[in-house]
Amino acid sequence: MPALPSFLIEPLWTQFQALIPPVEDHHPLGCHRPRIPDRLVFDKLIQVLVLGASYEKISDTNCSATTIRRRRDLWIDAGIFTTLEQICLESYDRILGLELENLTVDSCIVKAPCGGEMAGKSPVDRGKLGTKRSVLTDGKGIPLGCVAAPANRHDSPLLRPTLEKLSRFGFHLPPKITVHLDAGYDSSKTRTLLTELGCEWVISTSGEPLQAGARWVVERTNAWHNRGFKKLLICTERRTLVIDAMISLANSIIVLRRLIREAWHTHRWDARPQRKP
Repeated sequence: MPALPSFLIEPLWTQFQALIPPVEDHHPLGCHRPRIPDRLVFDKLIQVLVLGASYEKISDTNCSATTIRRRRDLWIDAGIFTTLEQICLESYDRILGLELENLTVDSCIVKAPCGGEMAGKSPVDRGKLGTKRSVLTDGKGIPLGCVAAPANRHDSPLLRPTLEKLSRFGFHLPPKITVHLDAGYDSSKTRTLLTELGCEWVISTSGEPLQAGARWVVERTNAWHNRGFKKLLICTERRTLVIDAMISLANSIIVLRRLIREAWHTHRWDARPQRKP
């Protein structure tokens, strides 16, 4: 059974394939073993991301774990994962429109049992190793960017690099942007930063009962990450570049799924028969 349904994997692979740079064959005799097809490696990588299994368990006689890692690193160096995420966001914005007037930022801590560059003592898991993801979403919960950090990092220092993910939209940003934050960001430092960036804010007050407001969409996005992609729920990658690539690939799948679903519902609503007066 494939890790993703065909209506998602096929358009995703079509765009991904278009971004893969051509491979140059420098073998003097041209008699080396046939190259493993990129589509096969791509499917294995999707399985690693969705199922959270190790590369060794996903590998088989057709594609080894070393091939998956090597091809993954080549694609990271080519910037394919970041470009794919950008294309998905631009397509969503062009077809349905992103709600950039209201942005939400929140963090999520997950396990990182293998350690690595983005692992730190988790304050919510008895000091075990964990990784924090600072996620930026639009008003509908579409992930616009994510910053990974060790679990013992505070949320406030991650706010600036998270909001800087908006630079990917260039001059298409609305003149008025409101950032919705929870009580963990309730500080003068946060307000000074948002004033510097020209943003308004809605921040939950520390010490008072939970005020959800418009922030619930980012909680749903964190659930999409953790429930849909086991590799993000239990981060076993040790290098920052690989973690960022996995997050970008997961975001691309989320944006594409929402685009297909919302476009389908819109078309279904517009195509329904009209009642006669």
